[in-house]
Amino acid sequence: MSNNGIRTWEGPSAPERLNLLRQAKTIAIVGASDKPSRASYFVASYLKSSTKYRLFFVNPVVKEILGQPTYASLADLPESPDIVDVFRKHDDLPGVLEEAVAADAKTLWLQLGSWHEEVARSAQEAGLNVVMDRCVKIEHARFHGGLHLAGFNTGVISSKRQI
Repeated sequence: MSNNGIRTWEGPSAPERLNLLRQAKTIAIVGASDKPSRASYFVASYLKSSTKYRLFFVNPVVKEILGQPTYASLADLPESPDIVDVFRKHDDLPGVLEEAVAADAKTLWLQLGSWHEEVARSAQEAGLNVVMDRCVKIEHARFHGGLHLAGFNTGVISSKRQI
């Protein structure tokens, strides 16, 4: 983090994030893993089973994840991704941004715990939407009634708005 750990960049609001998820048709998961213990596997599994997104898994080492072939890089995808969901360490983020720009992605989405203000500003300057420190799975489920606003399953099924 820049600025001695103080966050100055402001990301999109909840309605704006919902809109990004609603408009997206394709999601590329950079740093996707075939290990069930990894967050990227959990997110990929949820998105594959619970959404209509076309998913692309980017991992240069693994050949297949959840029965789908993987891609070595964003440049290898058959189409431009609407959202690039990133599960990579902090120092890799500038390189992922370069790939996302070159792949003509629309949104750079950095996973929960991932924050890089320079990358966010550079992405915006390049015309990308940016979401940081948020989980696509949690956001999708929250916007689609599966989770409480805080991001956990309430166990309540109701058409009534939860307070």
